[in-house]
Amino acid sequence: MASPERVGQHRLVVGAHYGTFDFIIQRVTAVIMIIYTLVFLVGLLVNMPLDYQSWRSLFAFKVGGLPLGQLLSSLFFMSLAWHAWIGVRDIWMDYVKPTGLRLTLQVLTILWLLASIIFFAQIIWSL
Repeated sequence: MASPERVGQHRLVVGAHYGTFDFIIQRVTAVIMIIYTLVFLVGLLVNMPLDYQSWRSLFAFKVGGLPLGQLLSSLFFMSLAWHAWIGVRDIWMDYVKPTGLRLTLQVLTILWLLASIIFFAQIIWSL
């Protein structure tokens, strides 16, 4: 019995939908974070000197009854968490070879990010 020929490269696929989609998401989240940071810095300069009320107004301002400060801050933090997840997940996939350890680290990363999002939401939406 003849052995089958190897045509092309044999590649170990470790997941689905990685690549272009994640590349685009990382760029989009980075742009969101840059824009928010620039607007936030301008807000800091406008609200000098910084006391509790001016600091709070950076995050709790409303436009037409819409809590825009809290919504934009939440968008920033969600972008940060997604951006971090993609980067850290890629590090675990590239440098941690034992599957069980890699899975454990990925689950711990997800739990850390979810806990951070919940903690952030409790703080920002209590203003």
